[in-house]
Amino acid sequence: MPKMKTHRGAAKRFRFTKTGKLVRRAAFKSHILEKKSPKRKRGFRKDRPVSPSDATGAARMLAKK
Repeated sequence: MPKMKTHRGAAKRFRFTKTGKLVRRAAFKSHILEKKSPKRKRGFRKDRPVSPSDATGAARMLAKK
């Protein structure tokens, strides 16, 4: 059986923390930023945990169990 390859699109969007949790970047930070408040934009800088329902699929695309 050949090795599982990492899904390159997923590799650019998700990463594992040292404890094994999956994190992603915040949505709504890429464009149309003028109307968003500075406080709101600062909040987008933080990484967010991937929801448990999506974490299984994302971890699988990253070739992790």
